[in-house]
Amino acid sequence: MGIEQIYSEVLREHTNSKRNKHHITEPTVKLNGVNPSCGDEIELELRLVDGLIEDAAYTGKGCAISQASASIMIDLIKGKTVDEAAKLADTFFGMIKHEITDEEQLEVLEDAIALKDISHMPARVKCAVLGWHTLIDCIDQDSKSNRD
Repeated sequence: MGIEQIYSEVLREHTNSKRNKHHITEPTVKLNGVNPSCGDEIELELRLVDGLIEDAAYTGKGCAISQASASIMIDLIKGKTVDEAAKLADTFFGMIKHEITDEEQLEVLEDAIALKDISHMPARVKCAVLGWHTLIDCIDQDSKSNRD
């Protein structure tokens, strides 16, 4: 099996899986993310406790890429601190923009590496980054509410 087939299988598995697509108990922050160019939408829910992402999930609808990317992201961020999650998001954005190409730096993204070549399909980039931008917005909202 070639690497492209493995990546395709990873995306298919996450698109069809419901393990991260549900509501969580007592989220501390939740936000909607929308990609107006294609209609993808997600609602990301996080339960943050002392700066740690104790639980996370999403609901919504959209293309296979937006749904798989959100699911992969949730697998990566659960149990991480918000700072670690933000760094993962930065690495993901760097990968998508081809600013980070070193395979060793990208290893932290685990299954998200399956989206590495999405930039060759510019119309799909917004689909892939939807969940990640929503994550950053959730972290920012939580940070702001903790300062108030």
